[in-house]
Amino acid sequence: MSSRALVAEFVGTLVLVFVGVGSVVFGIGLTGSLGVALAFGLVLVALVYAIGPVSGSHVNPAVTMGMVLSRRIAPPQAIGYWIAQFTGGIAAAALLFWLANLGPNLATHGTFGSNGFGSRSVLGLNLGGAFLIEILLTGIFVFVVLSATATWAIPSSAGIAVGFALAAVHLVGLPMDGAGINPARSLGPAIFARGVGLSQVWLFIVAPLVGGALAAVVHRFASAQE
Repeated sequence: MSSRALVAEFVGTLVLVFVGVGSVVFGIGLTGSLGVALAFGLVLVALVYAIGPVSGSHVNPAVTMGMVLSRRIAPPQAIGYWIAQFTGGIAAAALLFWLANLGPNLATHGTFGSNGFGSRSVLGLNLGGAFLIEILLTGIFVFVVLSATATWAIPSSAGIAVGFALAAVHLVGLPMDGAGINPARSLGPAIFARGVGLSQVWLFIVAPLVGGALAAVVHRFASAQE
């Protein structure tokens, strides 16, 4: 495991969270759910091509979970990636929080881009529903990542496939629970949202990791042999 890969994961996760959550905090009133989904998806497309050759551009602990269970990376490397990803997500949230407090004309979303269920869900999704949808959406996304980056896949198409997949699952998840899908994306904003946002963040860490693990199992039996 190289230090360059760890730096790439830190910077990549920071960029993903800054752009994606930033589109929620500052722009959802103008662009709506479609704009937020595209922000997450398009920035991931760019990151796959920018840092993919360095670290694989996981920028998501659930993706790293799928990769380690698929035996594409070793457990020590996965631990290093997780540390880099979570710190990158927290750093991005800190930057957004700083920007949000620069002046009176900068208004932020009340939950500061954090995820939630119950009263914090647009559709009123309960805890069980949020846990299930996070597993399903993350599982779909990680399955696409594993397939698009397999040895038999077309390398040049990986960025488009994973970016479009992330945008698609966001369109489903945003009205349900804010579309976590990425524990590093969820933890950073929750720290600064505090209150209920922070008390509910455990779900958006655990469920996506379960989804990533299930994706690795499904991929083993539902994809071409590597």
